[in-house]
Amino acid sequence: MGSNDLITLFFLVAAVLIFLQLRSVLGRRTGNEKPPFDPFSPRDVMKNPADDGKVVTLPRRDVQDDEQRYADIDAVAKPDTQLNTALRDLLKSDPSFSPKEFLNGAKMAYEMIVMAFADGDRKTLKGLLSKEVFEGFDAAITEREARGEVVKSTFVGIDKADITHALVKGSEAQVTVRIVSQLISATFDKAGAIIDGDQETVAEVIDIWTFARDTRSRDPNWKLIATESEQ
Repeated sequence: MGSNDLITLFFLVAAVLIFLQLRSVLGRRTGNEKPPFDPFSPRDVMKNPADDGKVVTLPRRDVQDDEQRYADIDAVAKPDTQLNTALRDLLKSDPSFSPKEFLNGAKMAYEMIVMAFADGDRKTLKGLLSKEVFEGFDAAITEREARGEVVKSTFVGIDKADITHALVKGSEAQVTVRIVSQLISATFDKAGAIIDGDQETVAEVIDIWTFARDTRSRDPNWKLIATESEQ
């Protein structure tokens, strides 16, 4: 066996001895080891020393989200006002309520309802209106059809939408919105002559609409329950 082979064998034996010594030290558990880091482990837990390492899950309440919801209410209704108090009561009945999201939905519903009424689209209206309001809209459409009249409308946009009133009656939440919109609308008789409105002029329309929903229902949609035009 050559000198190179002897040197190689010497280092090999030394490496084995060092590995065994390290294993005897590093492989021993003392009870003080930290658990491996898990980036997906829940942070809302606490170990109770009396439970000998058992993990107790604490109920989590997202305080930041609650504060943000109340801040959103303060943004649309001044604190210490009747409207602010009513919206806070609504939030207690329906924790998912958000004034901003509600107004966005109300504006979308407003455009859909206005255009559906002009087009005589009863199917769309039925899904957005309460039974009583739908019956009123349906009657108006029926009378219009009987006279042979046609409404042509172009929805330009909504300038402003503000919550003006809120109320919780039992499980029913009601929110009233004042909507200022821009609309081009003209009504034609059966001969094609304009009998109301203007097909080229943009008119400002101010409506006060009240929406409602059952806070106990899984259906998140609001329905229009009352309409009023502001003169």
